[in-house]
Amino acid sequence: MRNYIKSTYQMKYTVTLLITILTLTLQAQKIKVDWTFTSKKIKEGIYELHLTAKVPKGWHLYSQYTGEGPVATAFKFNTNALATLTGKVKELGKLVTVDDVVWKNKQKFFYNTVDFVQQVQLKTKIKTNVSGEVEYMICDDNQCLPPTTQKYSITL
Repeated sequence: MRNYIKSTYQMKYTVTLLITILTLTLQAQKIKVDWTFTSKKIKEGIYELHLTAKVPKGWHLYSQYTGEGPVATAFKFNTNALATLTGKVKELGKLVTVDDVVWKNKQKFFYNTVDFVQQVQLKTKIKTNVSGEVEYMICDDNQCLPPTTQKYSITL
């Protein structure tokens, strides 16, 4: 009898855990950041890469320079022998800074839309692209979704 009760409890726990994971997975699929990746020619051989995030209403996307705790937005650029990155990725958008009670430090994030801009200098006149990935995390006032990675390729 004791094994039956233990087995029933384990089964209920497992089913509850699976339902929770499935619910979070389905929710994460509905709530997502819409990214657009474009380039803008500044002058001969110099481009700006625009990695633009449109954040769902009620959610926020963390800055590259946020405090410890949440996953900061981070860009990885694949090596390209035909192009050189110039400077750091700039953040263009309305930056919000708060004293976060959950993380117990200052957090920096964006609502709505933020444009991350990286300057690139071409080494030749040959057409190429810049590729890589962005890792980010979004939260609302009650929860955070797991960090997500988005790959990109931008034609210059």
